[in-house]
Amino acid sequence: MTSKRRFQGTRSVWFLFMLWLLLPTPATAHNGPPFPIIENRRVGPCIISLWTHPDVGTGAFFVFVEPIAGGTVAKDLTVQIGIQPESGRLPEVVYTANRDDSGGQLQYKALVAFDRDEFWRVRLVLQSSQGRGEEFSRVEATPVGFGKWDLLVFLLPFLLVAFLWLRGMSRRRSRMKRQHSA
Repeated sequence: MTSKRRFQGTRSVWFLFMLWLLLPTPATAHNGPPFPIIENRRVGPCIISLWTHPDVGTGAFFVFVEPIAGGTVAKDLTVQIGIQPESGRLPEVVYTANRDDSGGQLQYKALVAFDRDEFWRVRLVLQSSQGRGEEFSRVEATPVGFGKWDLLVFLLPFLLVAFLWLRGMSRRRSRMKRQHSA
């Protein structure tokens, strides 16, 4: 194969690759660290922020609680998370969040079961001797990644670039040796 044909073949491959990159693809939902769905909102006797990591299977909700200015958070505060598919195919399931005082900030954590990749209604309920409050939001449960294979999948483009660079350098070295020996 002549170098001109090889160059045309390489150019064709790059053109197809660039065309593939430009094709519209649907955006997928969240796959990463927790993100907020409610921030700094007064709910009953507290100011809360609700963060979630909504993986299909087991999702997590984190409720960060602060007292209202000049007040304190009641010791008997209970936090519940209710979830229900927006389609209404299942009844609401309520989970009690567990208190976690570590990290210097009062937070509650609840692990919930999402059985499908779809939008879910989220109902946050705070109850204490100081009062009661509810807040609503929604979230899309997303499928988990490839598990242990995630690292390999995300590393592949970098490995490909490293391979192509090494291959190019090897060819260049071979060409330089041939020129020096001639």
